[in-house]
Amino acid sequence: MTSLRQDAWTQDEDLLLAEVVLRYIREGGTQLQAFEDVGRRLSRTAAACGFRWNSYVRKQYKDAIELAKKQRKEKKKEAAVHMERKDTATAEIAAAKELTLDEVIVFLQRYRQSVNDFQHAIDENRALKKDMEQLQQTITRLQVEKEWLEKELKMVQEDYKALIGIMERARKMVVFEEDEQAKKVKFQMERNGNLEKIEK
Repeated sequence: MTSLRQDAWTQDEDLLLAEVVLRYIREGGTQLQAFEDVGRRLSRTAAACGFRWNSYVRKQYKDAIELAKKQRKEKKKEAAVHMERKDTATAEIAAAKELTLDEVIVFLQRYRQSVNDFQHAIDENRALKKDMEQLQQTITRLQVEKEWLEKELKMVQEDYKALIGIMERARKMVVFEEDEQAKKVKFQMERNGNLEKIEK
């Protein structure tokens, strides 16, 4: 009989412990079974494996434990659905033994109709995919056009700003010239009281 180890746990042993316990949780086994399995592999007692799991390893795998529990629930649901289908199929087979010819004909007609409906759904799906691809191409084309129009608009706005700037400078120059001319002209009063312009 091999002697049981009592040395420190290595990182690889912790990893093995975590993998085995998570697998047992996923598959619906108990943690005690997992500890016994790991104990046999590592020549340790199940109690030592349980203590290591609860004191150290479990804390590092909280998310993985939750995920394993969810997967266990899903497996149970799938198993229940599978059993239900199996029971239904068994009942249908038992009932089929007592079917009349008319019932078989009705069943085959319904089956043919369901096949036709399925084919129609496939054809409709293909048509919708084709329409979706065309719409995607249209969206891409419109995005390209939009980007081009935005660039054109930006250029027009820049040209407009430049034109406004030129017009503003021209207006200021005209006002300046008028002021200069106004400074050159002088007025004097005539004897009869009218103003008379005098050039400098």
